[in-house]
Amino acid sequence: MSRYGVLIVDDSAFMRRAISLLFEKDPDFFIVGFARNGLEAIEKIRRFKPDVVTMDVEMPEMDGITALAQFMKTHPVAVVMLSTQTDEGAEATLTALQLGAVDFFPKSSLIKDPMEPEILDDFLMRVKAAASAKLPLGINAVFVKEAVAERKNNSSPSVDLLIIGCSTGGPSAIQSILPRFMTDFPAGIVVVQHMPPGFTKPLADRFDTICNLKVKEAEDGDVVMPGIIYVAPAGYQTLFQKTYDGKTALKIVPDESKLYKPSIDVTLHSASLVYRDRLLVVILTGMGTDGVIGSSEVKRQRGRVIVEAEESCIVYGMPKAVYEAGYADRQVSLSNIYQEILSFI
Repeated sequence: MSRYGVLIVDDSAFMRRAISLLFEKDPDFFIVGFARNGLEAIEKIRRFKPDVVTMDVEMPEMDGITALAQFMKTHPVAVVMLSTQTDEGAEATLTALQLGAVDFFPKSSLIKDPMEPEILDDFLMRVKAAASAKLPLGINAVFVKEAVAERKNNSSPSVDLLIIGCSTGGPSAIQSILPRFMTDFPAGIVVVQHMPPGFTKPLADRFDTICNLKVKEAEDGDVVMPGIIYVAPAGYQTLFQKTYDGKTALKIVPDESKLYKPSIDVTLHSASLVYRDRLLVVILTGMGTDGVIGSSEVKRQRGRVIVEAEESCIVYGMPKAVYEAGYADRQVSLSNIYQEILSFI
């Protein structure tokens, strides 16, 4: 069984001790060292070569974002950011994911006393997944506007809705896809990304600045239409319902029964009953099996499913589960997902 060496980076002695106690509860982890700021982190990553780093953002001398940008160029390592659930914390977290961090976890959840067992299990599982993940490449590429593949004369699109589901590694993966859609893309797009509350709106706002299509956090009652990318809000489930005039609107509802909010399974099941064979689904990187049950209903309604191939996944969990269940029509690497989407359109 693999054991993972952890470097804990935080300027607070209390937090360093609290986080180390969490890792001591799992024999798969051992602590290789501690760092009080970004400068110490860079040096100790070089010296100790940890399998995974938990990184605070705000620290003296050098903050976590600056340190991350430096050591990912010289000594790349799996990083889980410990973020604050504020607007500033969300922006810093998204920047960290863009620079190559694998995942993040709300810092406030780690200091609850007593800590809920489900939160501890989730934290340890996500750090473990990060430690064994393929490191993402920093998303610094310039997005080239591409012409949509030429359509056959007098043909109409065969898809009315595209749903993209992702978890760990998702923000960097969808950043390689969403900016490529042109304004004449004929279907609505919904993104279901596992995130805690407070992070999906900053994610949508950031994508809105780099995409050709408008990107917004989904709101209850939004009418689904081409030209808009809707990001499912964290803390709720995103459903679909027909309106009195025959259009399709989003229904945003609270749900305490599911582990994931938003849940890819829940959204796919609802969408498949409305869009049936005119639904296209893409399952990207992420741990776990969310998306399998929903994909089964998509296939039952004769919709189509594309999954990301293992070679490009940061965590080959959700795509693997859908593929091995037999629900994938295609399995391709991340660099080919966009063209594969167009082939179905």
